[in-house]
Amino acid sequence: MRVLLTGHQGYLGTVMAPVLAAAGHEVVGLDAGLFADCVLGPTPADPSGHRVDLRDVTAEHVAGVDAVIHLAALSNDPLGSLAPELTYDINHHASVRLAQLARDAGVRRFLYASTCSVYGAAGGDDLVAEEAPLRPVTPYAESKVRVEDDLHALADGDFSPVFMRNATAFGYSPRLRADIVLNNLVGHALLSGEVLVLSDGTPWRPLVHAADIARAFAAALVAPREAVHDRAFNIGSEINNVTVAEIAEQVAEAVGDSRVVITGENGADPRSYRVDFSRFRTAIPGFDCEWTVKQGALELADAYRKHGLTREDFERRFTRLAVLRAASDAGTVDDTLRWRR
Repeated sequence: MRVLLTGHQGYLGTVMAPVLAAAGHEVVGLDAGLFADCVLGPTPADPSGHRVDLRDVTAEHVAGVDAVIHLAALSNDPLGSLAPELTYDINHHASVRLAQLARDAGVRRFLYASTCSVYGAAGGDDLVAEEAPLRPVTPYAESKVRVEDDLHALADGDFSPVFMRNATAFGYSPRLRADIVLNNLVGHALLSGEVLVLSDGTPWRPLVHAADIARAFAAALVAPREAVHDRAFNIGSEINNVTVAEIAEQVAEAVGDSRVVITGENGADPRSYRVDFSRFRTAIPGFDCEWTVKQGALELADAYRKHGLTREDFERRFTRLAVLRAASDAGTVDDTLRWRR
């Protein structure tokens, strides 16, 4: 297929593009480039593509495309809370507009990167399946719920949206993010000798490696239409349903010479949920995630050491909010996070 991959210069897109290419697809990228320079290690070889803000996509960008994989978004909760109006403008309105343009252009499959954060304040000990009530507690998660609703309304006999509710990602990517839980804890452990947890450690988190997300999208791209059409899928593995305290202990074990410090200064986190991932395995026989949290911690520690991760890079270059603040302070982006001409 000819696949338009939005966010191809992001944390997940940089991992996903070569997976799609290896499967024989022609990958066309689309990215604003805000995080293109957030590279740890060798600079990745990007597919050809469009450098364009998601809000400025036109029919030309989706012409001749067989499928769209839509990853691009303002992609974390602190950033969403800082600028909720931009989160809704980019993550919600621009995403729906992209889908409408794609449907009008004859695109038949639209894989949307949603999130397990839509379950937000699920609570309880039962595994959360796709039919569970959605209780988002942040603008980021709320924007994902709104997109799912609007894409459902666009589904028809020719246009198949698929809602891929990814667990919290982890693992090495050439375009690193240090502001997601496992990546962050491994970095703290290496740089300070402490696995620093600011919550009380009790919330449950479902985690999934970036490479397993890429494999899941590649599988959904070619799955029979009846298996995936207009359906939501949790993406991850039950073995990686872990508490934040358990993540911290596994990080300390993987990194060595570090100790777990749970300060509790941020109090109890209302985002706590354990997730059932069986629907996707049923829809895609033979698929299962390959990476555990412990394996991911070891991989990250090795990559951080190999590529010389510094505290400055960890806190500024690989933290989304810090990158955007620096760009704003430097005058390279405006108040709407668009590049200045």
